[in-house]
Amino acid sequence: MKTIVLISSGQPSVNPRLVKEADALSSFGYKVFVIYSFWTNWAWYSDINLFENARWIPILGGGSPFEKIEFLITRIRFKIFNLMAKFLTFNLGIAEIAKGRAYIELLRKTKSIKADLYIAHNLAALPIAVKAAKLYHAKCGFDAEDFHRQEVTDDKYSFDYKINKYLEDKYLKQLDYMTAASPLIAKEYKELYPQLNPVLINNVFSIKYPKNTKFVIPNSPLKMFWFSQTIGIGRGIEDVIKAIGLLQDTTIILSLLGECNEKTKILLIELAYLNSLEKSQLLFIDPVQPEEIFEIASGHDIGLALEQHTPFNRDICLTNKIFTYLNSGLAVIASETSAQKQFMEDGDVEKLAEIINDFYYNRDSLNICKSEALKLSEEKYNWEIESKKLIEILKKVI
Repeated sequence: MKTIVLISSGQPSVNPRLVKEADALSSFGYKVFVIYSFWTNWAWYSDINLFENARWIPILGGGSPFEKIEFLITRIRFKIFNLMAKFLTFNLGIAEIAKGRAYIELLRKTKSIKADLYIAHNLAALPIAVKAAKLYHAKCGFDAEDFHRQEVTDDKYSFDYKINKYLEDKYLKQLDYMTAASPLIAKEYKELYPQLNPVLINNVFSIKYPKNTKFVIPNSPLKMFWFSQTIGIGRGIEDVIKAIGLLQDTTIILSLLGECNEKTKILLIELAYLNSLEKSQLLFIDPVQPEEIFEIASGHDIGLALEQHTPFNRDICLTNKIFTYLNSGLAVIASETSAQKQFMEDGDVEKLAEIINDFYYNRDSLNICKSEALKLSEEKYNWEIESKKLIEILKKVI
């Protein structure tokens, strides 16, 4: 039995893509370990439920708020090395520690497992996968869910850009293979590192999840849905609230799922009030298990993929939102980023209001879109198809 180790500086519950890969590899007969570190409280409890039925072995590195001493030590070290990286140098292993709070612990845990393949699932994990592979003369890979050097900012003189570029330049050329979550992310990395030839693995989901197969009848409330790990300002939600406010004599409900701090919630509620929305038109849903999102989504009519044009990564990424909506049988309203425009083939509030209004009064059109979404999910964009593509890649590697 071949052994594969997946590494992330976050938690499995905040990375559905990692979980799908771990599940697929386990089901195809590989022995799979997932090395991870604590990221956020809500995911801790979600992980507990996830691990109960996992066929792979999760291993925590770097402690947690529930293991306070180790967690505190790693946080202090992380801050110190961030300052060293900002004001002294990226060399001598400083950049690696400055990129991941639990880098040293994750590296130690990973090196303790002799495997045939090590796969990094974010940039902080990339050096770990490469170093463990070298230790055991094994293979290593990287899954690029984002275009990391411009993940936070497009400012090429910023700390985030420079440290991410440094790590990419140092480690990506040492990979045996690379996958990417959107065609445009694959294209960008291919241009930077021609020898890699990144392979597209779409951010799709299994067709087993609940779907909305109900036709929407005239005059019923129109239900729109948006989700993310975090509900935040500047992510397109404000435009939707303003657009709904322009549509008088309609009953439109906007549901937002994700972790939301009190300040953000108050700002969005105030914006809804200023745009004449009733209290019942804006709903907040706390984070849930990843698989539960489909059931919640399927109770709506339209899914919102409101990615922004900046930084550049947001413009070229193809997030799991669109595929979640297709899988759940929802019509999709997507912002016109480069990646989503290519996939869907304007950003202003009036245009958005016009689209929502058309769906509200043209239920036949809405129902056609919902049916086509299901068809696309079942015939083309699902994990049953993409996982086979992934397995074929890994067979060639190991």
